[in-house]
Amino acid sequence: MAEKRLNEMEKGEKGRVTEIATSGYLRQRVMDMGVVRGAKIEVVRNAPLGDLMEFLLKGYNFTLRKEDAANILLEVE
Repeated sequence: MAEKRLNEMEKGEKGRVTEIATSGYLRQRVMDMGVVRGAKIEVVRNAPLGDLMEFLLKGYNFTLRKEDAANILLEVE
């Protein structure tokens, strides 16, 4: 399976988190949202102006800025 950064994924793609490559506040924030190693994430859509991305995780939707999503690595299905 291929590995991608979360910000590189396209609408409808799914993957499993393999690494959160950041520390401090951002790491804690995404982990509090449920983005932990092994979690399955699906890309719902990209914002029209391109800065935000919406994801589906464990039955709820959340958004991240692309620069923050670049720190999350996934194994793409």
